[in-house]
Amino acid sequence: MRMRCLATMSALGPVRPGRRCRVSTARSARRERAGGGARARQPAHAPPGPAPPANVARAEAAAPPLTRNRNQRPTGRPKMAPPTPLLAVRGSEGLYMVNGPPSFTESAAFQRDSGKNCKAVAFSKDGSLFAWCNGEKVNVVNVTRAELLHSFDLPKTVCLEFSPKNNVLATWQAYATAKDGTAGVPNLQLHDLRTGKCLKSFMQKKMQNWCPCWADDESICARNVNNEVHFFENNNFNTIANKLHLQKVSDFVLSPGAQPSKVAVYVPGSKGAPSFVRLYQYPNFEGPQSALANKSFFKADKVTMLWNKKATAVLVIASTEVDKTGASYYGEQTLHYVAANGESAVVQLPKNGPIYDVSWSPNSAEFCAVYGFMPAKATVFNLKCDPVFDFGTGPRNAVYYSPHGHILVLAGFGNLRGQMEVWDVKNYKLISKPVASDSTYFAWCPDGEHIVTATCAPRLRVSNGYKIWHYTGSVLHSYKVPSGEEMWQVFWQPFLDGVFPEKAVKYQAVPSELPSAEPRPAQAYRPPALRNKPVTSSKLHEDEPPQNMKPHLGGSDKPLSKTALKNQRKHEAKKAAKQEAKADANQAPAQDKTPQNALQNAVPAMTTGDPEVDKKIKNLKKKLKAIEQLKEQAAAGKQLEKNQVEKIQKEAALLKELEDLELGV
Repeated sequence: MRMRCLATMSALGPVRPGRRCRVSTARSARRERAGGGARARQPAHAPPGPAPPANVARAEAAAPPLTRNRNQRPTGRPKMAPPTPLLAVRGSEGLYMVNGPPSFTESAAFQRDSGKNCKAVAFSKDGSLFAWCNGEKVNVVNVTRAELLHSFDLPKTVCLEFSPKNNVLATWQAYATAKDGTAGVPNLQLHDLRTGKCLKSFMQKKMQNWCPCWADDESICARNVNNEVHFFENNNFNTIANKLHLQKVSDFVLSPGAQPSKVAVYVPGSKGAPSFVRLYQYPNFEGPQSALANKSFFKADKVTMLWNKKATAVLVIASTEVDKTGASYYGEQTLHYVAANGESAVVQLPKNGPIYDVSWSPNSAEFCAVYGFMPAKATVFNLKCDPVFDFGTGPRNAVYYSPHGHILVLAGFGNLRGQMEVWDVKNYKLISKPVASDSTYFAWCPDGEHIVTATCAPRLRVSNGYKIWHYTGSVLHSYKVPSGEEMWQVFWQPFLDGVFPEKAVKYQAVPSELPSAEPRPAQAYRPPALRNKPVTSSKLHEDEPPQNMKPHLGGSDKPLSKTALKNQRKHEAKKAAKQEAKADANQAPAQDKTPQNALQNAVPAMTTGDPEVDKKIKNLKKKLKAIEQLKEQAAAGKQLEKNQVEKIQKEAALLKELEDLELGV
């Protein structure tokens, strides 16, 4: 029972002094009823006391009543409904929060800040704390209790970050030197959120990688200083506990999850030496032999390192600024897999082109990559870097797994039209294909059922606003900022894993009060001559259909390679062409009389032996074919130009010339 109480307290945030947990209150009530006290005969109304937090109040209101027989002994407590995530909105209208589904009303847990100078905002990892800088001060509030905790006099703060356990708040201001050229003051501050005091200040000139990295339990904290990674233990920033020294170390990433912590470091190549990524286990940093894994590669100006949730492997996206072959405007990218057990590999992508996005599945056993020249491919790979499922090609450049990992969204934002594909990952079945035009932002709600898409400035300064969707494609809420206003940022309140249970996947669109999400797109321009004729579908690229790459259970066949797939398609195309030719040969001619040029085209091409004469014959046939097309257009009622009429009048002369050339006169 004590474990349940602690779990409930951690999910709802800190509990005020003097307030008892709901579990302990229910237990006391059962004891009083068992003892036959007078309180058991009183109506079941709670005595007056402090109001519960907003999240708790919403959860209690949504919880179903406990119905049981009066003589039946209670067997448990009613299950609390999960809390409602908040959506923070920052823009020229100020900073405020909106209740998530199903209400979508402005939240009373946070008082709107109407100032227009809000530049930095951040939620804590569990969503209980919220910090923002309004151009005057940095304020920290407890969202659960709607209570202001601290206010720091740091008006120029542009970056904020909470430590994982809410013990430290990191703030960063733009570095500035004094007027006389002397060094500036420390601009990176670490504040103790229990006392409000500044624990330590550092000099951090660059905004890139400004924030120290904590382990999930805050046992260690690390930051990159020149050619070293400094490690601090238990938030004691006055003493450097360990150092990882590598020449020209450029970036590092700490592993998520429990101890022991691992760290991935990247060192760019120089003077012909390759770049490399190494994995270490803290605190074993003695020489290259102590590394858990090592992966070296050329063609890397920068890298992105992505740990999976279980900290067993890292995906490394190595990219160059310029593609020397000239094939891509975006440079050249390669994808590498590095495991903590020492294994490493280059992920073979079947289509050439840039790598737009890569994402780990929350189960840490698969990852999805979006890559290749448009239309881009999307493929799910396992930990052996073998393809599991190929989603085919389409207009996409981003991939997002749901918090539970059971749904995957492929989307095309930015310079694409905003088409989304929502897939059931377990069955690899398409759920919906909504369209969010002009979107610049996408995020899953922590409940795993809803998503938000937004159009934000400065990427787009018109039609700013956001939409909240259900993954089945229904728009549940839509908001557009008034004319002349801008919206800069929207983001969900985060929650710890396990707060929201995973629900079964739905395929039927949920009901919505809003009309259809998007208007039908405008049709492509057609010249006047073709407007009264049937539309012929013409595509620049043939889309590849989705394909399950898993081998069949009954055999050990491996998925076909790129060359084998191409040969298979060629063979199928030839087979279809032969069947079509046979069908045409079996059909009787519909008309007895055929135009002269049609007879000439039916006769196999014959050569005279003189290349110049053959060339003239070919050109004459081409002109006669064009004349025949003009005749068909005139018969259909089209008004021909003067030069087109003159071409038709020359038909007899061209036929005579062609006959003379073929007879060798």
